[in-house]
Amino acid sequence: MAKQMNQRTTQRTTARRVVIAALVLGICGLASGSVLAAEWPAKPVKVLVPYVAGGPVDNVTRMLMEIVGKSMGQSIIIENKPGANTQVSTAQLARSAPDGYTFGVIPAAYTTNQVLNKKLPYKPTDFAPVSHMVNIPLFMFTSASTPANNLKDYVTWAKTKPISYASTGPGSTGHLLGEMFSMASGIKGNHVAYNGSAQVMPDLMAGLVDYIFDPATGGMPHVKAGKLKALAVSAPQRCECAPDIPTMAESGYPEIVQGSWIGLVAPAKTPKDIVDRMSAEVAKAVHSPEFAKRLNVLGFGPVGSTPAQFQALIERDVSAYAAIARKANIQLDN
Repeated sequence: MAKQMNQRTTQRTTARRVVIAALVLGICGLASGSVLAAEWPAKPVKVLVPYVAGGPVDNVTRMLMEIVGKSMGQSIIIENKPGANTQVSTAQLARSAPDGYTFGVIPAAYTTNQVLNKKLPYKPTDFAPVSHMVNIPLFMFTSASTPANNLKDYVTWAKTKPISYASTGPGSTGHLLGEMFSMASGIKGNHVAYNGSAQVMPDLMAGLVDYIFDPATGGMPHVKAGKLKALAVSAPQRCECAPDIPTMAESGYPEIVQGSWIGLVAPAKTPKDIVDRMSAEVAKAVHSPEFAKRLNVLGFGPVGSTPAQFQALIERDVSAYAAIARKANIQLDN
């Protein structure tokens, strides 16, 4: 009997020690996370950009992070990691330490990749949303020689001939928007993929391809030069940079309101305090007069969302693009 009592006492003591140890470790973990967040940023912060330097996404990110860095009193280093329709940069971010010193820019292609690529080098759960930073309205551009000045007349004209539309790559936002327009208008458009809008523009102006959905930065200078026409914009409202161009909804296609965007994410398990602080800094910078003025020149719209709002946008776009891909039977091998 004494032996059994001793065994029970030993078991209770051991269990008590395990509980105490777990509590201590938990408290220490919470404390270390709080200390990390309180001291952050104690050194330069790196932001990965999935495109080459000098493009619109890179330029916007650099402008924004310059303001954020000044506000936080710390340098922010931009590291360009182009390739594989943004997958190279995003995969590196997934492997980065969740210590608040590496963030990554993702465009709307992040959502189309989830829909169309079955073997991505990362999982959506590898990231923590930080902020939906900027909206990028996409305009429908066509050649100046096209005998139509509005979308209604364009559809009438396009139904009399074979039509092709360009995009900046298979699975890009422009690719899926082209399919949306084909299905909504009844025009069977043949998709022609390019490596970037700079390569599209000469062929578009020459009429070798019939239209493209692209940011204002790509086609609007050619519109002003009289070499292209902008028929509509796939945004909820007209763009300040081109207030005379109607939306797709105003032109009879209310289902086409998909555009592109730029957002910021962190590796999963980055301390929430740090994610929230970075999100607040981005929102403040996005709506600063300095940034808003420079952004308007590019035809982009400031947002600066909370992490939860950004996650909702990602989920909404994944759902929308999945529906388009199913209807249009778009599949990409990865």
